[in-house]
Amino acid sequence: MDKIVFLEGGNMKLTTDKIRNITVMGHGGVGKTAFVEAALYCGGVIDRMGRSNDGNTVTDFDAEEMRRGNSISTSVAWCRWKDCKLNLIDTPGDFDFLGEQILGMFAGDTAMIIMSGKDGLSVGAEKAVRNAESQNMPISFFVNRMDEANADFSKTLDALREAYGDRVLPLSIPIKDGDQLIGIVDVLNRKAFTFSGKKGEMKDAEIPSDLEDVIESYVETINEQIAENDEHLMEKYFEGEPFTPDELAHGMRLAITSGSIKPVFAGSASENLGISFALDAIARYFPLPTSHRIKAVNRAGEEVVINASQDEPLAAFVFKTFVDPFVGRISLFRVFSGEITSDGTLYNVTQDVEERLIGLNFQNGKKQEPTEKIVAGDIGSIAKLSETMTLHTIADKDQPVKIIPPDMPAPCMTLAISPVNKGDEEKIMQGLIRLKDEDVVFDIVNDSETRQFLLSGLGEVQLSVICARLKSKFGVEAQLSEPRIAYRETIRKTVSVQGRHKKQTGGHGQYGDVWIRFEPGENEDLEFDEEVFGGAVPKNYFPAVEKGLREAVEEGPLAGYPVVFLKATLYDGSYHDVDSNELSFKLAARLAYREGLPKANPVLLEPIDKLMVHIPDTFLGDIMGDLNKRRGRIMGIHAESEIPGYQVVEAEAPRGEIAKYATDLKSMTQGRGWFTMEFVRYEQMPQQFADRVIAEAEARREDQ
Repeated sequence: MDKIVFLEGGNMKLTTDKIRNITVMGHGGVGKTAFVEAALYCGGVIDRMGRSNDGNTVTDFDAEEMRRGNSISTSVAWCRWKDCKLNLIDTPGDFDFLGEQILGMFAGDTAMIIMSGKDGLSVGAEKAVRNAESQNMPISFFVNRMDEANADFSKTLDALREAYGDRVLPLSIPIKDGDQLIGIVDVLNRKAFTFSGKKGEMKDAEIPSDLEDVIESYVETINEQIAENDEHLMEKYFEGEPFTPDELAHGMRLAITSGSIKPVFAGSASENLGISFALDAIARYFPLPTSHRIKAVNRAGEEVVINASQDEPLAAFVFKTFVDPFVGRISLFRVFSGEITSDGTLYNVTQDVEERLIGLNFQNGKKQEPTEKIVAGDIGSIAKLSETMTLHTIADKDQPVKIIPPDMPAPCMTLAISPVNKGDEEKIMQGLIRLKDEDVVFDIVNDSETRQFLLSGLGEVQLSVICARLKSKFGVEAQLSEPRIAYRETIRKTVSVQGRHKKQTGGHGQYGDVWIRFEPGENEDLEFDEEVFGGAVPKNYFPAVEKGLREAVEEGPLAGYPVVFLKATLYDGSYHDVDSNELSFKLAARLAYREGLPKANPVLLEPIDKLMVHIPDTFLGDIMGDLNKRRGRIMGIHAESEIPGYQVVEAEAPRGEIAKYATDLKSMTQGRGWFTMEFVRYEQMPQQFADRVIAEAEARREDQ
């Protein structure tokens, strides 16, 4: 394939000011991928629009995405529109893939939030706005499916303006004939168009009379917001002079960048209606890459701000990695400053290694299109980098900076993963390690205590997708189950016991005799002390006694869980000049432990986790009631400082009661709630629950 040299006007190479990076976000199933597909069709990249349900779209190319009919990974596509290159970053809508959305936002300059004209302000749209605002990202909306029955643009727009203020302003308004979408009104230019042709072509039409006053009102508000961002435009506005087209474009870009205007578009992505108008506005009005300032750390450890300039030293960030079955690992990156050319080597600041560069590409879904150079503000891909992963920085080796990555969500749900076929444990672990290249928001731990592989993520959907990919990519079938809880045991009273080990086999025998006092301790780790007088037990055997106890506390008397908060004091004993040795005293200590612990009122301890549950006000009562049912304790409630109408419930709950809380909270709050969790301590388990755990442990021992 010939290398792409992006030209404008026939003789100029692509420059930073001609690039637009749009992160497409929104609720699952509202048409995000369809919007990208229509844009690619309009831009001539594809000659036929695919559909997610048919598994033939450009950006849903993963086998699991094709099977499910929706996006589960962030992907990139691009098209040329007018004299600009539009990079479209398609992100998943399911809340379990928040990490993908965050990285997609990091690579973009403006959020295009897709909504359904039938559903209004959905939970996914609310979350997308909140996430974009948390990154100080300019926001726009596309009200989709306006060709369907019961689609109501005015109602959706009103909901947006009620939620996010009067700065939500339409740039296009749909014209409908019954349920049929027949055209749109260009609000800024006070023009109407009707649709004609498969590529969304439009022809001039009359503005419907019932929209004329509404449009004038919006135009006045838009001009006022534009004027607020530029002194020269403010003077013209107050003098009643109209803005020139260039002034309008400049003012709109400033207003959208600052958030003074959150533009709204209307249309139907699946039918390619209103898409070309939105693309025109993106190219003409949307923020440039130069508006996106990224923080980094230089060689001296100082924080610096990176400017999107081709003349600055190189700084690029890898925001996505995926594995193509034919090409291998592909790294998607955004160049924040400088430029990358297709020859030479790359310096990975994060790993402090150099990598050979084998080709440079623009990426359209899974298709690579070679190019000679990628400049500041643009997005590209490199194949077969061995050391470079997601969240890594590529930079100029002589002037290196490390880009500060976005905060990624912490896994809040853990399930045990095991092979369907015995003996496949190693295959599962190797597969998960490789999948970790593609999804940084999951963890895998081999828990030696419970003897389980523990898979942690943001929810059941994400974890089930990981299992499906294990099968499709590595040929190993895995199943998920609730993990065994790592309980602990301790004692509640003091006992003194003797441990005496004596063995005579002819010749030298074995002899060790100890008296040990066991009592509740203050530290989780075993506290060992000695009060031996008169040499009843020689000092050289004290370490053997302690070692025997440390090995013994790994298995408690009730259910075989480790014993904590235990103090053991060696205070008496006896020895034999010939038969005593370290092994004998080690075994004697273990005998004392086994004799004494059951008499010391042993109890089972369960792990207690602290929860910070973020929920809308309306769900407060339900959440508190549910936590009480889970034996949780409410520690406090306060208003969410950054999100109006939200409360934060601080609670503590036993880990065994919240194994699938991520799924349950999503269901109880219609997807609006989320939580963080951290371990705080162990505490005694109520007897009726402890009895059940002990019985389960006994059953496992019998099975073994």
